[in-house]
Amino acid sequence: MNILGIDLAGSEKRPTGIAYFEDNRILTKVVYNDEEILKIAKNFSKIFIDAPLSLPKGRGSLEVNNGIHFRECDIKLRELKIKFFPLTLGPMRKLTKRAIKLKTILEEQNKKVFEVFPGGFYDIMKLSRKNKEEIIKFYKNLGFELEDKEFIQDELDAIACLLTGLMHKKGESLILEGIDGSIILPRIENNLKLKSY
Repeated sequence: MNILGIDLAGSEKRPTGIAYFEDNRILTKVVYNDEEILKIAKNFSKIFIDAPLSLPKGRGSLEVNNGIHFRECDIKLRELKIKFFPLTLGPMRKLTKRAIKLKTILEEQNKKVFEVFPGGFYDIMKLSRKNKEEIIKFYKNLGFELEDKEFIQDELDAIACLLTGLMHKKGESLILEGIDGSIILPRIENNLKLKSY
């Protein structure tokens, strides 16, 4: 499947998780700089990134605080009682800048780029966001073959991005759309549909 999941870090000094399908297996990598990310992304046409990919309407920059902190899709996420950090908050600014820059480059390469949220994926699937054992067990119970290795959280979050992309491809996603961006989540009423993929 020509989809790539990316759990993007706000800095090139911190690990970015990458996940993709190969021969019916889910493979993951840890990378750091934008060049590594773009090199891997060349082989995929649809990219699902855990990071804000747009600014709120009326907010011209992240540097100038005009009191606008939330996009329409963020408000819809909050209405679902899914917790998240506003993109204008401290470290989230660096992440948002990096993500928007990568999105621009990828779209210039005719790739489709989507914003996803592993935290929302885990909440909908009724998983603890940071319980690695529980998350790995859940992935395996869905019938996916994982590598036999010690995963870091960024890799598991990248798999959540990948599986959200898979659900979106199958028409089983919930799209929180707004005038200033959108976030893709698993469709809540079909949170077990992954088993049929």
